[in-house]
Amino acid sequence: MTIHLSILIALPLAGALFGRYSAITGSVLALAYAIAAVADFDSGASGLQYVTDETWIAQLGIHYKVGLDGLNLILVLLTTVLFTASVFWIIREKVERERLYLGLMGAAHSGVLLALTAQDLALFVIAFDLMLVPFLFITGIWGPVATRAAAITKLFIYTLVGSLLMLAAAIGLAVLVKNQSGAEHLSFAFSDLAKVRLPSSTQNWIFLGFAAAFLVKMPAFPFHGWMPDGYRNMPLPALAVFSAILSKVAAYGFLRVVAPLLPDAMAHFQLLLLLIALASVLYGSAMAFSTTEARLVLGYSSVAQLGFIVLGVFAIQDAGAQGAILQAVNHGLVVAPAFFIVSLLAKRAGGSEDIRDMGGLALRAPILAGLFLIVAFANLAMPGSSNFVGEFMILLGLFQAEPAIAIIASIGVVMAAVYSLRLFIRAMHNRVGPDAESREIGLTNALILVPLVGIILVLAFYPQLPLKKGEKAVTGSIAAAKESAR
Repeated sequence: MTIHLSILIALPLAGALFGRYSAITGSVLALAYAIAAVADFDSGASGLQYVTDETWIAQLGIHYKVGLDGLNLILVLLTTVLFTASVFWIIREKVERERLYLGLMGAAHSGVLLALTAQDLALFVIAFDLMLVPFLFITGIWGPVATRAAAITKLFIYTLVGSLLMLAAAIGLAVLVKNQSGAEHLSFAFSDLAKVRLPSSTQNWIFLGFAAAFLVKMPAFPFHGWMPDGYRNMPLPALAVFSAILSKVAAYGFLRVVAPLLPDAMAHFQLLLLLIALASVLYGSAMAFSTTEARLVLGYSSVAQLGFIVLGVFAIQDAGAQGAILQAVNHGLVVAPAFFIVSLLAKRAGGSEDIRDMGGLALRAPILAGLFLIVAFANLAMPGSSNFVGEFMILLGLFQAEPAIAIIASIGVVMAAVYSLRLFIRAMHNRVGPDAESREIGLTNALILVPLVGIILVLAFYPQLPLKKGEKAVTGSIAAAKESAR
């Protein structure tokens, strides 16, 4: 089967330009195309598959080079699944200026797919920045009037600083590789950059530029200053994919860019990044437990979960890196339906997203309560869930690298149970809030939510799918850093 990734990348944007039905068509076709790519993908083969490599800007050595391997394959599928669900959600909401909203979501969808499939560093940097732009407009147009300006200003400033540092690091990396290799032309292709191993001292300062951009976008503590206002003001259909997917592109960047191109720097800064990740786990968990805003419970939970993912990456062990990719998929599948559930709960609580205004839904809405319970159990990494497998592998790799950090990080697993169950119990079993209504989930909402929960259950029974597809690429990406860390 011939898979053309350019078609996959273009479908969401092209479809979203012409209204709701074409937006649905574009997203569904992209999802079908991604499923076909996963089914056709040869797990036993090494290297990239479905590669397109065309010179884009010859003078700058920038190529339009895209491809799939085990690192990005399942993340691409996750992207198409969640953006498609979000498109149906937006149409169900009947928002004002729907065509513009869908157009911006289509642009974001295509931007994320380009960032994930890019095999040229300059192309990756461009896509990494452009995929954020639609969310700035969505927040600025559909966010709360009183506070949205401050939210997008913070988000823009934080990400601009990180992006400028990453741009400088990318240019410096390409120029230094050209000078050291004696190549006639500049090249940003990952395959060309990987041929030259720069001196460790040079790698260190380049690493910091990439790390800053990735840690801000996740966000990780203490680079998360934009997150509370950003999460409060972004409309929930957009926030669901923003939290579930864009943060994973940042974590993915460590494995795609940093590990193979800057292995000595990754080993050099291993302890620093592990400490940042550990702080994110503990801080995010504590804040998720203390806040009463449902969307911020999920926001701070995401800070903690991204901390776990970074712990897996910077354990620089095969089990940890594989667990990080699996957990990136798991968290995306959990947090997106969780935001959808928050929107349903808010509608039953007079529009309030404060958990103190919710409660008492379980008896009159058992289907919604059951779906919510599955999501909550997955979020707290209940044994038997794919999230449990992901966190187990991360901690296994971390114990091999830094046992003390692994022991402390295990506290985050306990805290996840506390804030996940607190959110579920307060919304479903505590006394009813003053304006809360108890009613079952409707058919339209169920058609969006049930398939997402179904995927969570499928991965619980068969987490081997992303592990098997990604094993060679994931272990290969950290091989040089693993050798350097010894």
